[in-house]
Amino acid sequence: MAESKILDKIEFKMLDHERVGVDTVTFKLEDGTIVRVKVDLDRVGLATNYKNPDGTSHYAVNTSVKVFVIPQDRKFTLSKNQVNAKSTKPPDHMIT
Repeated sequence: MAESKILDKIEFKMLDHERVGVDTVTFKLEDGTIVRVKVDLDRVGLATNYKNPDGTSHYAVNTSVKVFVIPQDRKFTLSKNQVNAKSTKPPDHMIT
């Protein structure tokens, strides 16, 4: 039973990767809002004990997509409990 479970698993070798080209696409909406979409690879693996049915290599690719919406007025809000209430005055030793 344990051997059949091992045979049912695909093993992957993690591959390093480098970005080629840009990672962000930017759109401007008709109301002036900017939408930026950033795509990144989190992890890529090449199967070491499995091939696709056509004989090609099998990859496992984990991606992440981040969406940033920048309103035309470039303003945003935070609730007060999200703001750390520290003094904005520089330390005394920094004042000249």
